[in-house]
Amino acid sequence: MTIAPPTRPITRQMHLEAAFVRGLLAIFRRIGPVRASNLGGFLCRMVGPCLPVSRIADANLRMAMPELDATMRRRVIRDMWDNIGRNAGEFPHLATLPRNPDSGPGWDVVGEEYLTAQAGRGGPTIFVSGHIGNWEMLPPAVARYGLPFSSFYRAPNNPLVDRILCDLRDAAMGQPVPLFAKGAKGARSALGHILKGGHLGMLVDQKMNDGVAARFFGLPAMTAGAMAAMAIKLRCPVIPGYVERLGPARLRIHVHPPLDLPDSGNRAQDQADLTQMVNDWIEGTIRQHPGSWLWLHRRWNVHLPKNKPKK
Repeated sequence: MTIAPPTRPITRQMHLEAAFVRGLLAIFRRIGPVRASNLGGFLCRMVGPCLPVSRIADANLRMAMPELDATMRRRVIRDMWDNIGRNAGEFPHLATLPRNPDSGPGWDVVGEEYLTAQAGRGGPTIFVSGHIGNWEMLPPAVARYGLPFSSFYRAPNNPLVDRILCDLRDAAMGQPVPLFAKGAKGARSALGHILKGGHLGMLVDQKMNDGVAARFFGLPAMTAGAMAAMAIKLRCPVIPGYVERLGPARLRIHVHPPLDLPDSGNRAQDQADLTQMVNDWIEGTIRQHPGSWLWLHRRWNVHLPKNKPKK
């Protein structure tokens, strides 16, 4: 992937941050995928629940899953941090994790027939998912079926760290793929990519203030509208999928059949209906694996506690 030159000077702090990231990744790489996953999970589940940002996760759980009591919410938040840490530990190993291992680290696919069928048909495809399990495994796994996809991407503030992470993603994919910045300009570039027959992957579970009014866990939730707009305009397949964690560095990719695209003749209504359809699918998946989702975002159109420690 080609990264544009940074628009601001590289500071000493950025060099220090990049050195820390390189050192941490080197440790994870050296100790192997299982121990790296276990170490990352241990560190994050010990520290993460104590961080102020976990108050946002607790508030989100109170709204979205009010049936959970305080003990169950704490368990979900602990599991969430464990998953975040494991994702970090596994990140430098994604390129080398074996496919369909009998045991130990690796990955397999349930629903691979939908990928092989789409690869045989050809043409543009939109893959949709959320920040569930180790979502970083989706692009390299789908690429093995001849469907490498580009993604929307928010670059880290530190361009040196950005370069490190992008190089690891390219290595996992086995090839460089274009990434598109979030926003109107990125959406136009992504549409051009799709029009040329490209494939696009989208994590559509975060709030977008200028998106489509939809519902998520029964609550108002502004949702990115680019996915539905492109799919309805081009009538291209929308294939949902997510990554289930089976163990340390052991991952299962679940691929679902393409969604039935609405076709009422009213494009705006069809886009709204497709957006809601995807939100409902993501919600159902999260309810099955609540500890695997990233509950830290301010997802809903409501006031949440500020990310500050209690006095």
